[in-house]
Amino acid sequence: MRVYLDHNATTALRPEARAAMGEAMDIVGNPSSVHSEGRRAKAFLESCRARLAAALGAEGAEIVFTGSATEAAAMALAGRGIACSGVEHDAVASWCDASLRAEASGRVTPSDAGFSTLQLANSETGVLQDLPDGLWMSDFTQGFGKVAVDFLRSGPLMAIVSAHKLGGPKGVGALVMRRGIDLDPVLKGGGQEMGRRAGTENLIGIAGFAAAAEAAARDVSAGRWEAVRERRDLLEEALAATDKPPILVGKDAPRLPNTSCLLSAGWKGETQVMQMDLAGFAISAGSACSSGKVKTSPVLRAMGFDEAEAGCGIRVSLGLETERDDILRFADTWAAQAKKQAARAA
Repeated sequence: MRVYLDHNATTALRPEARAAMGEAMDIVGNPSSVHSEGRRAKAFLESCRARLAAALGAEGAEIVFTGSATEAAAMALAGRGIACSGVEHDAVASWCDASLRAEASGRVTPSDAGFSTLQLANSETGVLQDLPDGLWMSDFTQGFGKVAVDFLRSGPLMAIVSAHKLGGPKGVGALVMRRGIDLDPVLKGGGQEMGRRAGTENLIGIAGFAAAAEAAARDVSAGRWEAVRERRDLLEEALAATDKPPILVGKDAPRLPNTSCLLSAGWKGETQVMQMDLAGFAISAGSACSSGKVKTSPVLRAMGFDEAEAGCGIRVSLGLETERDDILRFADTWAAQAKKQAARAA
């Protein structure tokens, strides 16, 4: 039986999201239409916006629905000369001046919060950041749904989020903004989303997003991720006891409860991914948006690993349903493959 250990790339659709999407499919009207059917669609859209805001601790803030967190990042960052570090996701780093330095732990301290962006959690290492007051923007994509999030009590003026990381559908995200921020739309046309993002809203996807966010927030409050942390720690303990233990990247920093970044010098990450895939385990060699590309991890490079080392990392990311036996089987299989790799290199 295959074991899926790539939940930071995407995780399974929650039943709550599936049910909400089915309900939205029966709503005929366009939210921008003024007739009865349109008003019903608009009311449904706004209820979803309010539910997502409550899950984020963003009641009173503005939420703009987008097609992805990548699009939301472009809205917040394009043409603004915002500073970031090399540990940011490409969706953020592509718009920024990578002038901020990451420590060996993966932690970053912006020198000018108002002109900087800093992620809540890293997708590859799981390292969590302290977000300073007045931070221009934060990428909440990996943290939201795994750790407690309270947007209005945290530091950033804006945040980006994505549905499919927490059990919602693919293809829908949002930009969360404190009131009073003025942004020019990236997508121009109609006046949807308060004039900030043209195009008819994806009502079905938004419904799934709101329902998944509510369920994810409940799971965090109920402490379900602490059990995941215990299984993640069990995995790392098992790997540390093998003949060729990997480097546990970011282990000395606060991390997401589900993420292990493992580095084995001389054993390419993409090779590990293929070998473990053949053995029945789905993992990755970096963020999903970079997988399949022959390049070293910019995150690991920013943390001080050299070019060769940065090409030898893998990410194992657990979900709420990952079992203890899944973890122990993975550790045994990885250790056997590492032993074979060492024999080939000898």
